[in-house]
Amino acid sequence: MVDILQCTFCKRPFQSLGRKICPECLEQIDKDFFVVRDYIFEHKQTNIDKVSEETGVSKQVILYLLKEGRLIIDDGGDTGGLLKCEVCKKAIKSGRMCERCKEQVAGYMSKSIQTHQAESAKNDNASFKGTAKLKSR
Repeated sequence: MVDILQCTFCKRPFQSLGRKICPECLEQIDKDFFVVRDYIFEHKQTNIDKVSEETGVSKQVILYLLKEGRLIIDDGGDTGGLLKCEVCKKAIKSGRMCERCKEQVAGYMSKSIQTHQAESAKNDNASFKGTAKLKSR
């Protein structure tokens, strides 16, 4: 199903198949990624303000790239609270969740899938109990 959404970055409406970013902004973000990545590679000791100022890439885009896991904060362990786990609020270097919370969510999902599969198999078996067997001649 195609929805009409407002782009997170440019605020223009667009037809979306799931993302909240229009194709034009997504293309620009992909280009910005390489600019930011190259700048960080050349300037190891930097911060988001300096990266944004020197590259012309907005802090919003840099944060998006960090949350998507395309960039990592490598600052010797002190992330300065720039990114926090969306579950436990612990400081993280990339993505949306810390490793512990990712493992917990994966465990919950795995358990839920197993429970669903067991219930589905149980329902399938129950529906066959009332079915008469056909005899071959």
